[in-house]
Amino acid sequence: MSSVPWKWFIEHTHPTQAHMHGVEKYVFSGKTPFQTVEIIDTDFFGRCLVLDGKIQSTEFDEYIYHETLIHPAMITHPRPESVLVVGGGEGAVLREILKHPSVKKVVMVDIDKEVVELCREYFPHWSNGGFEDPRVEVLYMDARRYLEENHATWDVIFFDLTEPLDDSPSYLLFTKEFYAVVRERLHEGGCIALQGGNLNPRLIECHGAVYNTLKLSFDNVASYGAYIPSYDTMWGFITASRDLKPRDIPPEIVDKKLGEERNILDLRYYDGLTHQHMFALPKDIRKQRSAEKRIIEDDKPLFVY
Repeated sequence: MSSVPWKWFIEHTHPTQAHMHGVEKYVFSGKTPFQTVEIIDTDFFGRCLVLDGKIQSTEFDEYIYHETLIHPAMITHPRPESVLVVGGGEGAVLREILKHPSVKKVVMVDIDKEVVELCREYFPHWSNGGFEDPRVEVLYMDARRYLEENHATWDVIFFDLTEPLDDSPSYLLFTKEFYAVVRERLHEGGCIALQGGNLNPRLIECHGAVYNTLKLSFDNVASYGAYIPSYDTMWGFITASRDLKPRDIPPEIVDKKLGEERNILDLRYYDGLTHQHMFALPKDIRKQRSAEKRIIEDDKPLFVY
């Protein structure tokens, strides 16, 4: 057992519950116009990105989060060529999207340029050259304004955002009114995917409300999840489409698309069996999600505590 006199980073997930992480070094601490940013080195999870007191990604397990967010939607689409990313400052979403050889254009819209620049400085390997790829365009602006004013349509749209809680700025990217716009920005046969909050049955209100809100605009909405060690919980994700059903794709088809068709051979977490497992949420989680009846609207942010 190490005798290092640890400094402790405490991440609160509820007023009466928190996770503690032993910090070796505070690499960066500051504020942007939009959020508080910390970059810390930990013994257990390596270098971590922390926004507004919440761990977003860690060196040890970011691949689980990013493979889970990206590949189910990309595999579901028969030939994704145009992709929009809302958020995604670490650049790891670009890394995973660009593994699909059919991709011709990716636009990433992130409001916080300083966070993107910090990630490019302190986590350069996470993007794996994605920011320099000629297929990628990065815009620093409000994503809602971009989608409302820009009528371009996309094969796949990803939302890699902080949770829409307590009137935070991101909640306007999770509302009924916004998803109606998103629906119109998809090609026929397109789909979206987003991180959807905690799947702990005691903390599932956010996931349930986002799920309910998406169902107002999309015919096929599916929850799925993955255990993220640095979050110490099962984390939720959601896909939505007018006509695609990723939950129905059998494992052997996922593996064929990844291997024979797209030559994606370097994934560490996601494959056909994992795909099947992720969409098979346990009974208690499904029950608690169904118990949440709220809809997120522009004038009704989500308050959970």
